[in-house]
Amino acid sequence: MKLELRRIILFTPNIEAMSRFYGETLGLDLIASEPGWKEYRAGTCAIALHDGVSKVGNRPPKLAFYAADVAAVRATLTRRGVKMGKLLSAAKHDMCDGKDPDGNAFQISSRK
Repeated sequence: MKLELRRIILFTPNIEAMSRFYGETLGLDLIASEPGWKEYRAGTCAIALHDGVSKVGNRPPKLAFYAADVAAVRATLTRRGVKMGKLLSAAKHDMCDGKDPDGNAFQISSRK
């Protein structure tokens, strides 16, 4: 059996704000839109927004987006009003964390 991750579903009571964030702020392409459902292309995996309340665990998942130039992406997102954490550098990659309008963590990373 071979499984491939195709989409991550985020449940949200704020689908319009979340849709603006993933579509306009992050610039992801909308690939499906139905009542209570918006889906965005994020490379080989999609991020789907589903109308409803999330019941997040103690350490929820974090979406990690690749960018060759993390500092430039961080600067762009900060100009767009996204609250981003500090730029951190590890031995082989840079990274920076942020949060979407619902408080879900995401990361911009140059780790391939």
